Amino acid sequence: MIETVDDIKTIANVGTGTMGHAITLQFALAGYPVHLVGRGEASLEKAMKAIRSDAEDFAEAGLLKDGDTLDAVLARITGYADYASGVADVDFVIESVAENLDIKKSVWVEVEHAAPKDAILSTNTSGLSPTALQSVMGHPERFVVAHFWNPAQLMPLVEVVPGEKTDPKVVDITFDLMAKIGKKPAKIKKESLGFVGNRLQLAVLREAFHIVQQGIADAATVDDVMKYSLGRRWNLVGPIASIDLGGLDVFYNISTYLFDDMDNGTGPSPLLAEKVKEGNFGAKIGQGFFSWQGEDGKRIIETRNKALLRALKDDAADSTSDYRNQSANPRKQQKPRKTPIAIA
Repeated sequence: MIETVDDIKTIANVGTGTMGHAITLQFALAGYPVHLVGRGEASLEKAMKAIRSDAEDFAEAGLLKDGDTLDAVLARITGYADYASGVADVDFVIESVAENLDIKKSVWVEVEHAAPKDAILSTNTSGLSPTALQSVMGHPERFVVAHFWNPAQLMPLVEVVPGEKTDPKVVDITFDLMAKIGKKPAKIKKESLGFVGNRLQLAVLREAFHIVQQGIADAATVDDVMKYSLGRRWNLVGPIASIDLGGLDVFYNISTYLFDDMDNGTGPSPLLAEKVKEGNFGAKIGQGFFSWQGEDGKRIIETRNKALLRALKDDAADSTSDYRNQSANPRKQQKPRKTPIAIA
């Protein structure tokens, strides 16, 4: 039986796409043997090429574990073209297939049947109900959400979310596993559509679309306002702590007149719907609110990824420094980091 995180020795990742290949790499970087499970050799080959490319970025940034090599990381990953063999003899399964409830249900019927009876089962859904997914399972108590953020190998957050029948011990072990592979897990008390991160993200986007549609500012200006104000602040101190620093009375007064003037719609943004109807899905097809074609689009993505790699390196350095300080003097408390004062 899986009683603690140390009982987890081998991982299976079901799904070879954008999230699946990145999550596979994350576990391999942490030293785990990983079964990468796809539906065919072509998808596995494509995923391994993406994994190698991302692993090379980690190696160049000096983010491999001490004594590890690129080849050693890649050697921990084994491809499987069928569920039955791919999830056999593993301790933890994470699924990263299409974000569709019916598709995920059909996958889990197969995977649960093939997986060891004591393995923990998890899904990387961005906001679908774990309770709904549990409904097709014989043992729903061992099922939990582990929601990685894209790009999964670079973003620290993983939301750990229980369904109605999830055993609390499964939540705790999954939380510990995410921390062990270097992530920053967030233990969510109960499920809600979109969990926490996407609820916050969609609330911001709803108002951003409204601002553009009302002609208050264009999309580039909205992004600049976020990048050079809230984005920088919230990277250091979250939104709720920020208003503590700025003064709850100030934000209360702002809310008395601003909430009524903001978008309170309950349906999809007409502006977003128009883009989708036109087939302008964003970077993956080269056009969305912005053009992602040519060298400029490629440069923006590369710049983002390099910055995220630098942030991971800084996180690792801070963790090592804190550990050494505590080991040298366990009674000495760490000095609180200075945080900027937040004002509206």
